[in-house]
Amino acid sequence: MIRLLILGGTSEARRLAAALVDAPGMEVVSSLAGRVRAPSLPPGAVRIGGFGGAEGLAQWLRDKGIDAVVDATHPFASRMTANAAAASAATGVPLRVLRRPGWTAGPGDEWRWVDSLSEAAALLPSLGSRVFLTTGRQDLAAFAQLDLWFLVRSVDPPQPPAPARMQVLLDRGPFSIDGERALLHEHRIDVLVTKDSGGIMTAAKLTAARDAGIPVVVQRRPPLPAGVTAVPTVDEALTWLRESRGDAGQRE
Repeated sequence: MIRLLILGGTSEARRLAAALVDAPGMEVVSSLAGRVRAPSLPPGAVRIGGFGGAEGLAQWLRDKGIDAVVDATHPFASRMTANAAAASAATGVPLRVLRRPGWTAGPGDEWRWVDSLSEAAALLPSLGSRVFLTTGRQDLAAFAQLDLWFLVRSVDPPQPPAPARMQVLLDRGPFSIDGERALLHEHRIDVLVTKDSGGIMTAAKLTAARDAGIPVVVQRRPPLPAGVTAVPTVDEALTWLRESRGDAGQRE
């Protein structure tokens, strides 16, 4: 029996849980941070809430007899990934990060890459005055002092500090290219700010921006902790788990 912990509420995490929940010899628990009020739950056992840092996670792994961990959190959930890496090192429980590939600019794209949202905020006044901000509801403080107009899209309502001139759009992907084109046109958007989340669920805005000739400011992903290995697809995570199952059988 392999006891697996899947960290994260991403679409990849849900697909991985769906592929394993009824698999013989597997016991799967998915863990969500609980920051979204109505998350899309994966199949099978689910826990919601934090662990109490790396030490708390390590103790939870020991208490539950976890044999393997897949970190399928959002690419920008760097604290959780760091905690997972530290807990794995402390307990010897194998860890793989499941991380979808990032976006790549193509012909016609006008992208500016930045390392932080404060760097993005510093760029904005030179690029436009009506900003489509898709960085999440918890990242508005970096833009709060700008005298620009913002359309902020998030799953749940944002909290202050936030820009004074702001319209909030509560919505959850996937989004269509036609829908994103209409949104940019309706709100007269002249610059888009986003994070390099990757995937197709929210990529339509990039195509719409390219078609409209709108510049895009993209925050780079944080690096993985040293020594941590990532795989880009659910299939590769499943392959690693099959190998882990064989290793566990040999140890027994």
